[in-house]
Amino acid sequence: MSFSRKHLEETIEIAKLIDSEKIEEIINELSAIKKRQGRIFFVGVGGSAANASHAVNDFRKLADIESYAPTDNIAELTARTNDEGWSTVFVEWLRTSRMNGGDCLFVLSVGGGNRDLNVSVNICEAIEFAHNLGAFVTGIVGKRDSHLSKYSKAYFEVPIVNPDSITPHTESFQGVIWHLMVSHPKIVVNRTKW
Repeated sequence: MSFSRKHLEETIEIAKLIDSEKIEEIINELSAIKKRQGRIFFVGVGGSAANASHAVNDFRKLADIESYAPTDNIAELTARTNDEGWSTVFVEWLRTSRMNGGDCLFVLSVGGGNRDLNVSVNICEAIEFAHNLGAFVTGIVGKRDSHLSKYSKAYFEVPIVNPDSITPHTESFQGVIWHLMVSHPKIVVNRTKW
């Protein structure tokens, strides 16, 4: 079997293993946030930061939910990194945005943060900050036992079918899942053009 066929077969297997009820649970929470005019703050680093930017566009344009990604403001992100350190960039951005208990922190991350391994500590800080405010903390991750799993009642783990392909599958399925969410009848306002 070619690498391409293997990757695609793994993608099919992941799609079959997805817990759609978990997605519905998150959609119900996002629908409630929309009704109370809460905001969604998407955080991610690396490829997941790019996904966060795309998700912001879709949730704003298609779902009419006020949404932001700190990584979209490169000037503030780099100034905070330089002056305050990488670990606090998201928390300070959320604080300045006056995040509150009616809002949502939506984490897009392969690992979901891990303080012990010093991985995505900025995401760990944001998760704890949002949790302490009483905001809805959710996300799409690819690893079990992530920092997100400790603080979220409802989040989505992309099933692992090949330990060597966790990153590409997770980042790909982040897009699949958030596109499902913004197309869901409980959230969608504006249809896509095509």
